[in-house]
Amino acid sequence: MARTKEGFVVCSVGGKTVAVASGELCRHFNGMITLNSTGELLFRMLQKGAEHRTVPQKEYGVEREVSVRDADRLLKSLEKAGVLEE
Repeated sequence: MARTKEGFVVCSVGGKTVAVASGELCRHFNGMITLNSTGELLFRMLQKGAEHRTVPQKEYGVEREVSVRDADRLLKSLEKAGVLEE
């Protein structure tokens, strides 16, 4: 199970959904992450410490394998960016 670091806020900026660091986390993460609707769902799940492989595939009309592959890809990107707790 993965979890985002404490201090990320998901919000809308200029019609785009983004995750930005707030508070003390700004010292370690300086930027924003643009999220599509699925990415937003996953990011919010990860903020709660949920298992990323539990994404409801039916809601997005894709096969489980595609859903898991895309979730794994996002997770690797977030890990590389230093967004996830160690």
